[in-house]
Amino acid sequence: MRVFLIGFMGSGKTTIGKKLAAKLHLKFLDLDHTIEQEEKRSINTIFKEQGENYFRKMEHNTLKKLITQNDIIISCGGGTPCYYNNMELMNQKGITLYIELSAMALYSRLKEQKAKRPLLENIPNDKLLLFIEQKLQERVSFYDQSLIKTSALSMNVNHIAEYLESLK
Repeated sequence: MRVFLIGFMGSGKTTIGKKLAAKLHLKFLDLDHTIEQEEKRSINTIFKEQGENYFRKMEHNTLKKLITQNDIIISCGGGTPCYYNNMELMNQKGITLYIELSAMALYSRLKEQKAKRPLLENIPNDKLLLFIEQKLQERVSFYDQSLIKTSALSMNVNHIAEYLESLK
């Protein structure tokens, strides 16, 4: 089994992924953390030193490596499905689960985490909600290609785990 968690930054992919992995007795990996370990530097540093294009290529290559593993849940970065053929790859090789959250809920979660988010760190708080709304609108067509869609606010990890078990 391979499960790919997708959704906007701050939607809870890592938190939910860890819970699902424990429940299903699967390995858990966070794509961004894997990239940071391989590069021995933070995503913010990669963005600053080499830019987003370099990061997206690295993200794609790392995803292609991880996609060969079995019995794993992978938490993807918010932009992962939107570049190269990543969404198609994930849908071919496993189960994609879109964790959906409204722009306002994302804003509430992200306004205090901007320093850790390279796409947000230079956006003033009074423009952050608009940025999230626009970026979410750009990405939703990719997210909507997910095989499963659930609300981050009302999802039940036990129900999702049972459903995923039934797909084996």
